[in-house]
Amino acid sequence: MTDDPRELRQRLRALRRASSPAERRQAALAVACRLENWPVWVGATRVAGYWACDGELDPAPLLEHAWVAGRSVYLPVLDGECSLRFAPYPPGALLRRNRFNIPEPEVSPMEWLEPSRLDVVLAPLVAFDRTGTRLGMGGGFYDRAFAFLRDPSYRGHRPVLLGLGYEFQKVVELIRQPWDVPLDAVVTEAALHVFFAEGSAPTAV
Repeated sequence: MTDDPRELRQRLRALRRASSPAERRQAALAVACRLENWPVWVGATRVAGYWACDGELDPAPLLEHAWVAGRSVYLPVLDGECSLRFAPYPPGALLRRNRFNIPEPEVSPMEWLEPSRLDVVLAPLVAFDRTGTRLGMGGGFYDRAFAFLRDPSYRGHRPVLLGLGYEFQKVVELIRQPWDVPLDAVVTEAALHVFFAEGSAPTAV
């Protein structure tokens, strides 16, 4: 039986917060190592990260590697009440806090990037399942930003949605809602889970 999303979100968020700073750092470094030679990651030139909150797996080591490799790094910014775009995030960038108290790059909206122009999007998550269904914090920001990927007629650039999490966040099954945008892969401290078309089996590296 599938867990109630509210109860599952509460339980897994509590588990995330219970991990020590040392455990979180170790997991973040392990994730960076797992992606080091993944062709999708190596070939990306525009990478979107996020600011880790509430015990989320920290993408900082990955973003630092991206800077060293000369890639363009972005962080999500709120565009109005419910839209998400991405602002350039170079080393040492000035930050400001949004209404959720999450830091965002302090740059002009003229510099913001549309989601469709990204190559790899590192997405935080509360839970994921074997088909790539993602349970987030409940705001729907990523699902709205990347809704174009659900459109079968879309023929433009397709960013790879790569979830970052801990292995304990993997669950047997999540209910996928019509508005949910599935992940292409999830990387944890234990494995890189790559998903195929809905209904086919994933692989773990």
